[in-house]
Amino acid sequence: MSIKGIAKLVLLLVFVVFLYGFTARRHAARKVNEIHIAYVGTNNVFITEESVNKLLIQNGDSLTGIRKDEVDLNRLEHILNANDMIEEAEVYLAINGELTANIKQREPIARVGGAGTFYIDRNGEQMPLSPVFSARVPLVTGIVNDENRGVVHHLAMFIKEDVFLSKMVIGIEVKSNEFTLRLRDVDFTIALGDTTQLSPKFSNLKAFYQKAAKDETLNAYRHVNLKYNNQVVCTKI
Repeated sequence: MSIKGIAKLVLLLVFVVFLYGFTARRHAARKVNEIHIAYVGTNNVFITEESVNKLLIQNGDSLTGIRKDEVDLNRLEHILNANDMIEEAEVYLAINGELTANIKQREPIARVGGAGTFYIDRNGEQMPLSPVFSARVPLVTGIVNDENRGVVHHLAMFIKEDVFLSKMVIGIEVKSNEFTLRLRDVDFTIALGDTTQLSPKFSNLKAFYQKAAKDETLNAYRHVNLKYNNQVVCTKI
């Protein structure tokens, strides 16, 4: 390459570096002009946009009007992720100065009743109730603690992921590691037993329910027992 060609290349590199530095300084000097809250994965709001905005503060002030290079995104994500209603948060800044917070909320799958009522989320963790929204999930009664919460979670997840059960099961009673269920719009209780063989037990329940619904005899039963292998033992009123 000739000396003239090398000189042109050097000048081009200098210009590119200058342009990059100028653009970076201009980008950093921009101020946050808008905050956008986006909920990911659910239509149920357990924490409002107003509450999220109150968490998105820095040094006691709103982020709006702060220079972009002064915003600590990692700190904001840490604050959001520490909230009891949030499973995961992502915060980022756009070139135009808009700050976006993507919020993935925790998802309750059962509500434990009693004096210290709480949800069990889909990860099996204890979750407090939300002051702004009440989830339509089965109500669990009886003693639920750290020792049996995993079993309750397993049953609640099975119910949630089944179309029929998620629509029909409204109550789960825990007693000595055995479970009794209540369904929507019927009076009989269902003795499930323990959580082994859930698939065949619930298949038997569905077959019984469909047959009784067809015969219009659902309200003729007081108790349905699924604890025996491949059997549905019914007690009439």
